[in-house]
Amino acid sequence: MDQGNTAFLLIAAALVLLMTPGLAFFYGGLVKAKSVISMMMMSFGAMGLIGVLWVLFGYAIAFPSAEGLSAPWSIDWSAIGLQSLLETPEDAAFPPLAFVAFQATFAILTVALISGAIADRAKFGAWMIFAGIWAVVVYFPVASWVFNFGLADDGSFAYGGWITYGLQQAFGVGAIDFAGGTAVHINAGAAALALALVLGKRVGFSKGAHVPHNPPFVLLGAGLLWFGWFGFNAGSELAADGTAALAFVNTIAAPAAALLAWLVVEKIKDGKPTSVGAASGAVAGLVAITPACASLTPVWAIVLGLVAGAVCAVAIDLKFKFGFDDSLDVVGIHLVGGLIGTLYLGVFANGTGLIYSGELTQLAVQAIAAFSVLAYSFILTFVIGFAIQKIVGFRVRNEDEIAGIDTAVHGEDAYKLELV
Repeated sequence: MDQGNTAFLLIAAALVLLMTPGLAFFYGGLVKAKSVISMMMMSFGAMGLIGVLWVLFGYAIAFPSAEGLSAPWSIDWSAIGLQSLLETPEDAAFPPLAFVAFQATFAILTVALISGAIADRAKFGAWMIFAGIWAVVVYFPVASWVFNFGLADDGSFAYGGWITYGLQQAFGVGAIDFAGGTAVHINAGAAALALALVLGKRVGFSKGAHVPHNPPFVLLGAGLLWFGWFGFNAGSELAADGTAALAFVNTIAAPAAALLAWLVVEKIKDGKPTSVGAASGAVAGLVAITPACASLTPVWAIVLGLVAGAVCAVAIDLKFKFGFDDSLDVVGIHLVGGLIGTLYLGVFANGTGLIYSGELTQLAVQAIAAFSVLAYSFILTFVIGFAIQKIVGFRVRNEDEIAGIDTAVHGEDAYKLELV
């Protein structure tokens, strides 16, 4: 066992876990002051629920190890409760439980991301029911499609999900998604769109009606996200090597460029660059580089960041044009950014992209992967959300929404004003 790689992977897992509290601050600063506890609790609720489900059976669903192409929804019964993973094989690079821990943090974050689309109006209990069902029905299987693959001694695929192993068998190249552009960001972004449609618009929804109550929280959250994202991207190499270093550098370059691009677009659109825009631009760049961080030169990573920052800055206004209330722009940042990063690889991926190979094969498999996950997540999320809304009610009463749902749902206030 390589103790250096083991330490690297465990540290990466800790960094990714920190991203969910970072997301809580990012989202919490964007909502109104009387909804901040509700918003942050949805992230912490996901940490609790998904952490338990992952240990009990989530990993067993996401990482079945049958030879060949794994079924679209299968389970490794021997991994239930992680009992079969307690011992480390002599030839293993790291303990199996280190990988379990690393992937657990991905599952937690992906679920938490969705909550931003339903800010200010969701019941906590209904959210927890949704989070559990969605993780089992949507995230765990999609993670298997993307992340579950095993390599033979010659470096070729020996088994895996259809997005990696299956597409390689069909087209000669598999889809590239190094750290979760499809499984995390497109998946969560499509789910966010579906859930926003199910819950409907906030009271008084219009452009400029809902402004962030605490921009410093937003900046703090973005900083924690960026810090944790190094574990997200570099850690996905599962080894402290040159590929991890490339992913690390690109995780600096792309969001830095996206931050600048977002501010330029914001200045042109609205006349002023804002702190919230800087934070949102950085996150958009982080989303876009996630699938591509190990497959681009740093210069092409900068170009990707510029494209993602500019496009996402414009895309967040689509909700006003099309009339869906994605409260905190999960669709405009994560779905759009995830699509940009995933499809960009079809042209610029080292070796297999169009500019290197002269062929469109990589772009084709990237598109198949991206839009398949988008469709699967959107349809199933809409069904799950609609059922919960009809059976137990997903949305709070209008009067609670107007007053702020922290007191109604959690019996707490984020800020106490005491007159002396």
